[in-house]
Amino acid sequence: MRERRYPSDTTDAEWSLLEPLLPVPAWRTARGGRPEAHPRREIVDAILYIVDNGAKWRSLPADFPPPWRTVFGFFARWAKDGTLPRIVDLLRRRIRLGTGRSPWPVALVVDSQSVKAANTVPRGTSGYDPAKKLTGRKRHLAVDLGGLLVDLLVTPADVPDRDGARRLLARLHALHPEITLVWADSAYAGDLVAWAEHELRITLKIVKRPSGAEGFVVLPRRWVVERSLAWFMRARRNCRDYERLPAHAEAHLTWSAITLMLRRLTRRPPAAGPAVPGDQAA
Repeated sequence: MRERRYPSDTTDAEWSLLEPLLPVPAWRTARGGRPEAHPRREIVDAILYIVDNGAKWRSLPADFPPPWRTVFGFFARWAKDGTLPRIVDLLRRRIRLGTGRSPWPVALVVDSQSVKAANTVPRGTSGYDPAKKLTGRKRHLAVDLGGLLVDLLVTPADVPDRDGARRLLARLHALHPEITLVWADSAYAGDLVAWAEHELRITLKIVKRPSGAEGFVVLPRRWVVERSLAWFMRARRNCRDYERLPAHAEAHLTWSAITLMLRRLTRRPPAAGPAVPGDQAA
């Protein structure tokens, strides 16, 4: 067994929570097959190392027993088969139940973030955001009132916030029909508000910046999702988009969310920055 030496490595407590949520290995099912060559924990720790440190897959340290191609294979497979959203849902429910709240949030906060794209990102999946003056991709994020991830979507940066939110809200409504209220900033105002009310029965409330305000202002509700985006940016792989597939960019962000939830459940502080606050809102 490899010695656990990196801040991104799972602790025994974190692994005890995560291991049962991973897909059952094929060789343990009726389909059968050969046992996996490397322990799942080594695979997960290698993925978390890449996410946390922003390294190339080929630069995976030699002390990880699985070769990088094996690690990437699991990363891509779990990004494609729905494993990661399912883990997020189960961890989020556990956290909410632990605070005496309903496991299913009915109110969310949404926002977007544009990030630069590396030259590995195809032009067809990136775009120019004139507001941020950068070429890259845009992350559309939906979190509960405590900042826990509910869903996310990665698009080219030239996709307007309202268009990205329309896709995100439609998917949220299909997966979580209990959601009835969403807070957002003024970029989501306009036809989207009426569309969400009429088509999805979701009330979209716009939180506007106070008139005459200068500099940084903490706005009600909106700060929650902005804090979540800041949490994700602690992982260096998320500081810029390097992925050829938007789904893989979403997977890196989701692994960051999983890490934060595991640390919250085991009360392990992040490697840098303040500890994850409590989920205090209703």
